[in-house]
Amino acid sequence: MATRKPAAPKMPPLTTRTTEDGDAVVLERRARRVQPPQMHQVVMLNDDYTPMEFVVVVIQEFFNKDREAATQIMLKIHLDGKGVCGVYPRDIAVSKVNQVLEAARHAGHPLQCVSEPVE
Repeated sequence: MATRKPAAPKMPPLTTRTTEDGDAVVLERRARRVQPPQMHQVVMLNDDYTPMEFVVVVIQEFFNKDREAATQIMLKIHLDGKGVCGVYPRDIAVSKVNQVLEAARHAGHPLQCVSEPVE
C-alpha cells in the first residue's frame, strides 16, 4: 500500500513579463503534446516443423483472431515465410512475442516470433 501520493507532473513554469508602464503580464502555460507510442508488429516466421494447426491455435489464443482470420495469417506465414499477427505498442508486442515463444517451447515446437517497429 502506498504511503505517499504520487508526485504531480512537472509543468513548465509560468513566465511573467512587465510592460513599460510597470504592469505585469502573465503568460499561460501551453500543454505539451505527447507523441503516440511507436507501434510494433508481431511477426511469426515459417519453419518446416511446427504444425499448421498449432500456428492457427496460437494466433487465435494470443491475438484474438477468429478461425478464418487465423487460418489466413497461417497461410501467409507458410507461403511468404512470415506474417504479421498484430500491431501493438512496443511493450505489448514484446509480451505477445514472449507468450507465443513460451507456448511453442512448452508444446515442443520451434516456432519463431519477433517484434518489428512499424515504419
